[in-house]
Amino acid sequence: MFVILVYDFNEKRVAKALKIARKYLHWVQNSVFEGEITTANYEKLKMELRQMMDPDEDSVIFYTFRTQKYSKREEMGVKKGGDEFIL
Repeated sequence: MFVILVYDFNEKRVAKALKIARKYLHWVQNSVFEGEITTANYEKLKMELRQMMDPDEDSVIFYTFRTQKYSKREEMGVKKGGDEFIL
């Protein structure tokens, strides 16, 4: 499946969230990741983030798609993240 992950973590936990997300997805820009992921790894990613987050201060949004085939990505302004991961 193709996943877009967006998160907003307290400063104390944002570095940990970044490290976890980078294990599974490609960094696009501040607090935004995307990429193909297996169902098993998607569940691991959610579990790891859930364990370290404070649900009263932090938030995570997952957009999941069966395939990237019918999606379109358009960028404007400064490009962040690695060009090698632009899909």
